Amino acid sequence: MKTSSTFSILFWADFSRAKNDQASIYARITVNGKRATISLKRKVLVSDWDVHKNRARGTSQKSRILNSYLDETYNHLFKCYRDLMNEHKLITAQVVKARYFGNDENNRSITDIINYHNEDMVNKLKWGTQKNYYTTQSYISKFLSKSYKTTDLYLRELDYHFIIKFEKYLRDYIPEDHQKPMGNNTVMKHIERFRKMINLSFKLGWIQRDPFINFKSKFIKNERGFLNLEELQEIENKQFSIPRLELVKDLFVFSCYTSLSYIDVIHLTTDNICIGIDGELWIYYKREKTTKPIRIPLLPKAMQIVEKYKSNRKSISQGSIFPKISNQKLNSYLKEIADVCGIKKNLTFHIARHTFATTVTLSNGMPIETVSKLLGHSRISTTQIYAKVIERKVSDDMQKLRAQFNEIENESISKVASQNS
Repeated sequence: MKTSSTFSILFWADFSRAKNDQASIYARITVNGKRATISLKRKVLVSDWDVHKNRARGTSQKSRILNSYLDETYNHLFKCYRDLMNEHKLITAQVVKARYFGNDENNRSITDIINYHNEDMVNKLKWGTQKNYYTTQSYISKFLSKSYKTTDLYLRELDYHFIIKFEKYLRDYIPEDHQKPMGNNTVMKHIERFRKMINLSFKLGWIQRDPFINFKSKFIKNERGFLNLEELQEIENKQFSIPRLELVKDLFVFSCYTSLSYIDVIHLTTDNICIGIDGELWIYYKREKTTKPIRIPLLPKAMQIVEKYKSNRKSISQGSIFPKISNQKLNSYLKEIADVCGIKKNLTFHIARHTFATTVTLSNGMPIETVSKLLGHSRISTTQIYAKVIERKVSDDMQKLRAQFNEIENESISKVASQNS
């Protein structure tokens, strides 16, 4: 293997294609006898070109400007060659040309890694996850435009300062649609997605250092919202004359008794309901999010809702158990249902899954290992989040019990005091 290479740069004017006595100028890079040509987008009068010096003749302003540009181009090309040498890279004429135009791997940009990641993940991530990356990409674009007055940056320019500026931008961002500003965890989610893409570029060898090495994500642990038994029963027992609200109520309650997410409930078909090991009806399904198979016995209340929609024309035509409705509309109608039922909590469809884990199962003594399997969790530590919520409920109940005992004791003291007076 050669340890050194021959390298030369030559400027030349293409007289054979000259028009109006003007010839285009090119740079020719030669490495070990192999050539690469670069058009310099400059022209010169045939009579003004010195074929021996490879420069423009004379001292006119036009000639001085052209020769100065050629000197700058020579220095740039030679620097590209020297940098490749110092980086111990394989050097060819085409590689030097790519480095000159910023098209080699050392000149990859933020847009390059975003596009690479999006193309690589298209068949690996579910659409619900993919669209979150597109949202993060949109914020990166807005940040670059506002803070750097550009549409892109080289990956090598990224540093710790860039990351904390991006974090501040997200925290200060005011949505145009009058939504609330981002919460801490939403900001961290965008940072984490960006971090994943930059980490990918590091693994690919596109950058030499990880700009995130000193950055620590700061997620705030929030307790999972859920409905208590009284709230769940309030929704269950409510009858709606408006069909859309009745459908949304049924979908929500069905999820409360099966743990299925919105996308899983909407895609459920009659083929997913089978006779289980105990002779009862079970849901056999692969979760959309994880593609993990789950087996869920159908509780009576869930089965009643399935029976209710057996003859629904819309669901039959769609080939699903329930008529389909968008997640956005569903969550909007849940707000109406919460208002009608006097529930003050921010009711979303995902709360149904949390309600299954807490009120329906753990609160009724179901072992956490069983609950974890029903939820489709790969780690029991994920399910333990719900167990902590139950502990909080135990604590609250004990506080009420203490208050009752204190009240009884106070009444007893008052009674004794009145008897002695």
